[in-house]
Amino acid sequence: MENPSEKTTAGWESTPSWLLTQNANHAHRLVAEGFSSVRARGYHYRLLAVLEESGPASQAALGRRSGIHVSDMVATVNELADRELVERALDPSDRRRNIISLTVAGTRQLRRLEEQLAKTQEELLAPLSPEERERLTELLSRLLDHHNRRTDAPEEPR
Repeated sequence: MENPSEKTTAGWESTPSWLLTQNANHAHRLVAEGFSSVRARGYHYRLLAVLEESGPASQAALGRRSGIHVSDMVATVNELADRELVERALDPSDRRRNIISLTVAGTRQLRRLEEQLAKTQEELLAPLSPEERERLTELLSRLLDHHNRRTDAPEEPR
């Protein structure tokens, strides 16, 4: 009879795909917990960051820039508008669509989210030196660029 406390390392547990997946799971959990602590979600951060970087835009344009699917964009904008972190106004050139813009409160929330994300990165990468962190980021970026080109997928916002 096997002893469940005796764990052997299977070959697949040392494959890069397995290690990337396991680390991605930890990263996702840490980021979600960190954002939750400031009453936010990842989509909130992405949308606020895109608005700050690119300025006011339609929901469709924001979806393309942030990588947020159109089916999630309306709910995300509604959540942020309810908290007065973004404003919705009719587009003067096309009254059928809204232009979304960042509010002062939205900018303050974005700063909190950036601070929280920095803490999360520290926690996630704690065992690595600054040089190792930089190298890991370079390697992961290279992998992502390669696979985005191979699949003709749009590059994910960073």
